[in-house]
Amino acid sequence: MGSTMEPPGGAYLHLGAVTSPVGTARVLQLAFGCTTFSLVAHRGGFAGVQGTFCMASWGFCFALSVLIVACEFTRLHGCLRLSWGNFTAAFAMLATLLCATAAVIYPLYFTRLECPPEPASCMARNFRLAASVFAGLLFLAYAAEVALTRARPGQVASYMATVSGLLKIVQAFVACIIFGALVYDSRYGRYVATQWCVAVYSLCFLATVAVVALSVMGHTGGLGCPFDRLVVVYTFLAVLLYLSAAVIWPVFCFDPKYGEPGRPLDCPRGSCPWDSQLVVAIFTYVNLLLYIIDLAYSQRIRFVPTL
Repeated sequence: MGSTMEPPGGAYLHLGAVTSPVGTARVLQLAFGCTTFSLVAHRGGFAGVQGTFCMASWGFCFALSVLIVACEFTRLHGCLRLSWGNFTAAFAMLATLLCATAAVIYPLYFTRLECPPEPASCMARNFRLAASVFAGLLFLAYAAEVALTRARPGQVASYMATVSGLLKIVQAFVACIIFGALVYDSRYGRYVATQWCVAVYSLCFLATVAVVALSVMGHTGGLGCPFDRLVVVYTFLAVLLYLSAAVIWPVFCFDPKYGEPGRPLDCPRGSCPWDSQLVVAIFTYVNLLLYIIDLAYSQRIRFVPTL
């Protein structure tokens, strides 16, 4: 009896994993990711929360990209108990967002045209400029994979490759930005109304992560009811919840009766609660818009849960 792992034709290595358009994008991700990480670690340098975030993002994306390319090339992804199409689509979108953020943060905080003082000297500036360029190229490589693997109209695809699936990753990412602003002295505990907004952000985030996890693990078929219908119902509820937060948060933070309509003059730069409240308000509206777009696309989704 032949092995069940033996692929058709006896070819154990899948050259298309590195020669196809998607494979080429992934090889470029490895090249640009390794280069960016090395430039910063060798002489570019990083410090603080911003630098740590950039290095962690590049390292995380590089490690998972190595895993994906290795599994695709050796066909071992068939042995994993997850939906490979959902996993790769979700990771590509997440990596795009992480690398886009890092490509903005690193030049903003660490790159200058003038040479820094000793002992860094002009060599460190050159490394930082090069790292910033490769960070931008890394973002483009991941964005190219998202564009190449995104489901087209009429195409049978995994859920995470659809517009609705990709939006789930963006929604969770935006929610993380909101949480970051909330914990940074936003004073959300002053009113029950603002605490309700935090509950809305948390509930929608957990539900979105659950949808992504079920899709990636390939467990969407055992829920007792159609998964696409559940997604539509949840997205509709999320729109209503975010709509309430979009009204309540600005009122209780910027109305003169409850908060400050403008930034206080004595508020220190970098640690001002009003700034955190403004960030939360902006990204609340961003996520509300994303959920509305998601709801519109979810009406037309017909995906195959086993892909």
